[in-house]
Amino acid sequence: MTAVGRLPALSDLPADPLPNVLRFETTPPDDARPILMERVHSVYPHEQIYGPFCPVQDYIAAPPRAVFEYLADPRSLEEWTYSLRGFTETEEPGLWVALDLVGSDDTKIFTRAVAHPDAMTVDYHCAWDQSEHLWMIYLMRVVDAQVVLDKPGCVVTWSNCKHPFYDENPWPELAPEGRELWVGDGWELFPAGHALELRNLKTICEYRAAHGISIKPDWMK
Repeated sequence: MTAVGRLPALSDLPADPLPNVLRFETTPPDDARPILMERVHSVYPHEQIYGPFCPVQDYIAAPPRAVFEYLADPRSLEEWTYSLRGFTETEEPGLWVALDLVGSDDTKIFTRAVAHPDAMTVDYHCAWDQSEHLWMIYLMRVVDAQVVLDKPGCVVTWSNCKHPFYDENPWPELAPEGRELWVGDGWELFPAGHALELRNLKTICEYRAAHGISIKPDWMK
């Protein structure tokens, strides 16, 4: 397994963390949790609003095709997700393995990106601990903002469905020794957590676009 931080993620940006980009390295879980809880208000029934789905969306002031090509490469998750680090392609082409630091420092997550350039959709098929059944499906679409908002840039939508495996780990024997957390334990925080990560994506892409930097950095090409 490749060590965390192997890739030069965000190396083309200033050394100081960008405002609104929250990553495991700069915001430990104990500091991130209050931020997430602030986004989960008690004035409405959370289950009634979200139920078995987790949809988030945002506008990004960056070229849609460039954002799509960035997302289509699973290594982009190294930069804009909160805790996925150290992506390495496995012996199976297109299948990547990384660490999900939220689970533990030895929790493996396997990922395959299914991208459709004409529709600008990127579906991440993922799973903790094993790669035989990639049941965590994250559905993303990049939309030309000129069409839907009458301005340059793009709208990114991201949806996740609550697969039954989120409630109970079907492969407990594969979990790293001592890990108590399961990926579905924090389902009620998924909308807030995904919104946080989408804001990371927005901030990184907009910074690069505004400064004439390629949305997909050189180390990913």
